[in-house]
Amino acid sequence: MSSESPEARPPVVTPVRVVIALCLLAPFVAMLWVGSYAKVDPTFGGIPFFYWYQMAWVLISTALTMIAYKLWQRDQRARKGGGAQ
Repeated sequence: MSSESPEARPPVVTPVRVVIALCLLAPFVAMLWVGSYAKVDPTFGGIPFFYWYQMAWVLISTALTMIAYKLWQRDQRARKGGGAQ
């Protein structure tokens, strides 16, 4: 089969999909690497680092998930529309 056939699909692993994967993987890595944030200092408004770091990741995770979702939607539209945006 020729790779030039009209039925040929774009590659499954694209740079956009790699960015999506990184957006979804970053919060897991940050939370599973407990040694990086298992400490008291620096405090933020009297709250130990251990707690405010985790709460910051709640917001960061929300933003990264939203970015990943929007990129996924754009990728799916591009794949269905023949690559035109």
